[in-house]
Amino acid sequence: MTLTPPAPALVGDPLASVGTPSLLIDLDAFEANLRDTAAFVAGHGVALRPHAKAHKSSAIAQRQLEAGAVGICCQKLSEAYPFAAAGVRDIHVTNEFVGRDKLLMATELASHVRLSVCVDALPQVRALGEAAASAGVTIDVLPEIDVGQNRCGVTTHDGLFELVEAIAAHPGLRFAGLQAYHGGAQHIADWAARKDTANRAAERAGTFVRALEARGVRCARVTGGGTGTFEFDVASGVYTEVQPGSYAIMDGEYGGIAWHGAVRPRNSLFVLSTIMSATRPGMVVCDVGLKGLAVDAGLPREVTWAGSEGPPLAYIAANDEHGKLETVGAPKTDTTQFLGQRVLVTPGHCDPTVNLHDQYVCFRGERVEAIWPIDARGLSR
Repeated sequence: MTLTPPAPALVGDPLASVGTPSLLIDLDAFEANLRDTAAFVAGHGVALRPHAKAHKSSAIAQRQLEAGAVGICCQKLSEAYPFAAAGVRDIHVTNEFVGRDKLLMATELASHVRLSVCVDALPQVRALGEAAASAGVTIDVLPEIDVGQNRCGVTTHDGLFELVEAIAAHPGLRFAGLQAYHGGAQHIADWAARKDTANRAAERAGTFVRALEARGVRCARVTGGGTGTFEFDVASGVYTEVQPGSYAIMDGEYGGIAWHGAVRPRNSLFVLSTIMSATRPGMVVCDVGLKGLAVDAGLPREVTWAGSEGPPLAYIAANDEHGKLETVGAPKTDTTQFLGQRVLVTPGHCDPTVNLHDQYVCFRGERVEAIWPIDARGLSR
């Protein structure tokens, strides 16, 4: 006999009957994010290539493409497989990789999609060139330049020239542009400071582009940026495409930074949770903890009641399967009445939270409208 747990929700179910904990998407907010961001980026003559590591779902990627995206980004090669299988035909892997297993994945993917990858060292180029020649495929290669992240990427013009020359020496590789991403700029809370950091990153990227042009090398593509900086990146005159990922669903960390631009994505991602214990005044316990919420960006900053009313709540502690919630401003409140009530928890960081779940329960109003699998979950090779 095979036993499987029932689905937490079916299309058409009322939101009040969804099993918990479940990862929810508010479709009205989600669709506005896709529409508004795509229009804003296109209005500056820049391409939109969303980063799928944030949502890890081919269903979302398809909707981003329908909204005008030119392709997607993935962070790892294995992560790209579900998207390629679902028909996404232009995938950029925004990460360096080393090892025979990675080369096999790269060449296999390149036989099905237009694949571009990043390098920052000559041995990576040699290994990739030999693998591409052996497999009979062509792979677009973008050297990564360090524009302030202090993590990966070459730091000198000479280092970039060496990579470009090495790429040209391999018939299975094609120099396709530059990867110029500054992750540390994305969550700077102050708008002016974030703008200044993003602009300095763009200026540094521009020096690399001009250095290539001085050597007769045309750089047709400069890609980078993210949810926190795309409003500056598209106006820089340097980036030809931007890579925001979290903008589609958002999270508490991005929601906590200052937004003054023409487009501000709305939070559409929540974890629905049930109050499972209420034995102490001023405190309740919900059924989502560390196995359903990532806390690398801190504990969830926002908890709201779902379908009921109650005192303001603060998420004060996460255990494996439990979340401790405290009533704000009412420490002696009798909480027994809240047993079985639902709350919506806004994750602090969407990427690792999404990776803890199998599916999105997508709702509009008070009704489940779709179930989308998180089909790239756990794929981090």
